[in-house]
Amino acid sequence: MERTLWGHLPLLVRANSKESVEYILQSLWRTRKIGLDADDRRLICEMLQLQNDSDLDPLLVCLRMLIRRCVYENISKDDIQKLFPNEVLPELQRLLALLLQKFQKEWRADIHMDEVSYPRLKAMTWSMASQDNEVTEPVAVINLKLQNDTQAPQGEMDLKFQLAKETLDTMLKSMYCIRDQLSNLGETSNGPCSQEMNAV
Repeated sequence: MERTLWGHLPLLVRANSKESVEYILQSLWRTRKIGLDADDRRLICEMLQLQNDSDLDPLLVCLRMLIRRCVYENISKDDIQKLFPNEVLPELQRLLALLLQKFQKEWRADIHMDEVSYPRLKAMTWSMASQDNEVTEPVAVINLKLQNDTQAPQGEMDLKFQLAKETLDTMLKSMYCIRDQLSNLGETSNGPCSQEMNAV
């Protein structure tokens, strides 16, 4: 399986310049959360002179795997070339190692920004309350406690907002969905890539 995967790297030899390979790697990183769109795929196929779009996916999976290891694992610049088995052509090893070394620091910085940009949800509570002292319809008060190391004295923020009663059911469903997404954000960002469309 691994030999078959590595065996797709020679497709990069079809690129007519180092800049083309650099563009491919940068495109994969740029689309790490959403996957390549149709225009990106078509352009890369043209760069590699591929007639069949299906030939592209195994190569992209291999490159995403290399990018993931380079960025997420504690690999020094000098050790990047050791990621390649002997079956990978020496000129490809040198080219890819050079480009991975070039972008490693920038990509790691991007990952750090991803991690600190999203607060973690510690708790979510809600209660029913009346508005002011008037006899009105009760409203739902949603209270979110968010954990973010970059904000607030202890890294916590409290958010409160009110909802009309008739929208309570819909909003609660949405909030629990958001809670699950925020709680799982760290896990999904580091999860394995099962196909090209998955994030790096």
